[in-house]
Amino acid sequence: MKSSECSGRTLAFLGDAVWSLKVREWLVEGKKGGGNRLQRESIRYVSAKAQADFYERLHEEGFFTEEEEETFRRGRNGNAGTVPHNTDVGTYRISTGFEAVIGALYLEKNERRIEEIWEKIRSLKGADSCHN
Repeated sequence: MKSSECSGRTLAFLGDAVWSLKVREWLVEGKKGGGNRLQRESIRYVSAKAQADFYERLHEEGFFTEEEEETFRRGRNGNAGTVPHNTDVGTYRISTGFEAVIGALYLEKNERRIEEIWEKIRSLKGADSCHN
């Protein structure tokens, strides 16, 4: 199946799972603690707020391709359905767009690009922790 055959919301649904698994694998491989600590740590990467921040920072750097930006817009502009209570609509839409990009890359079997995004975000999070 090609990503162009899917709605933005469908791509985001898939991208959410792919991103969550990427983060969880990294946490477990890095022996980042027990269940509660793993959950707290994962939120730094999988929450709507975190994903919206990642997208905005990478977007400002011109990191995404034009095709990825188009996929982002498809995901962001899709019918949001129910927005979580702890997230505003704007943040939720941006994070949904980010997830759509990840989902599209996964469907296109472009795991190399997913890894590039992951490494870039990890470098951003590392830089943030140096300033705390």
